Amino acid sequence: MKALRIPGHFLLAFCMLATAGALLQGQQGQQAGQTEPFQPTRGQAGKDVVWVPTDQAVVNKMLDLAKVTPKDYVIDLGSGDGRIVIAAARRGARALGIEFNPDMVKLSKANAAKEGVSNRATFMKADLFKADFSKATVITMFLLPDLNLRLRPTLLEMKPGTRVVSDSFDMGDWVPDETATVQDGCSTYCTALLWIVPAKVAGKWQLGGGELALTQQFQVLSGTLTLNGNKTQIADAKMTGDQIAFTAGGTVYTGRLTGNVIKGTADSGGSTLPWTATRNEK
Repeated sequence: MKALRIPGHFLLAFCMLATAGALLQGQQGQQAGQTEPFQPTRGQAGKDVVWVPTDQAVVNKMLDLAKVTPKDYVIDLGSGDGRIVIAAARRGARALGIEFNPDMVKLSKANAAKEGVSNRATFMKADLFKADFSKATVITMFLLPDLNLRLRPTLLEMKPGTRVVSDSFDMGDWVPDETATVQDGCSTYCTALLWIVPAKVAGKWQLGGGELALTQQFQVLSGTLTLNGNKTQIADAKMTGDQIAFTAGGTVYTGRLTGNVIKGTADSGGSTLPWTATRNEK
């Protein structure tokens, strides 16, 4: 039998054709779903902000400021790769991330599964300005100041005592109740700010035979206390959730609001007496 001889130029052409076929098959395989997993890039554009991840040290500080426990329901607005939600779930809390980018949502779910917290960490694709987050006990966010201000009216209508924590950006003239800056393990955007949603107490309150008149700017109070015909300006007055505290005439008043009634104690000169005030005019 004679050997089959193939000219060199035909052999070269055949090899090139085979290589091209293999590359085309690989491309078709990728198009069929064999693509690289999505990886976010720092600074990539989003719906309302670019994506900049919160350093883990700041995540921990934010949850520390909010005193997150297993009793909490944490909702992160603009949850990105899910790191705040996952960290809250590690502390035993139920946590939800609201994120507009579906690739980020998919990545977050995968990250939660890797950490073994999928039963407590969930994610949804939604517009944070249209989503309902009213059932949260803790809100976390890393948004720009103008977005914080857009959200502020909704946040102030949440249940008194709800904790709101922001990475670095404030709420305008709603002064934070507490701030903390991370010194180690953070390079940029290293400050956590905490607000506690205050109950609304502005108005006039009947206090025994007297009257407590309050004005309110977020959690800060001012006003007068009238007892036995003597009117005194109150000082150091503040709402912390549904709890009130102020000083009048050397007496320190503390109490808790339930409905239209405040009940608490008045401490003066070592003696402590109960006091009750009932709202009679808003």
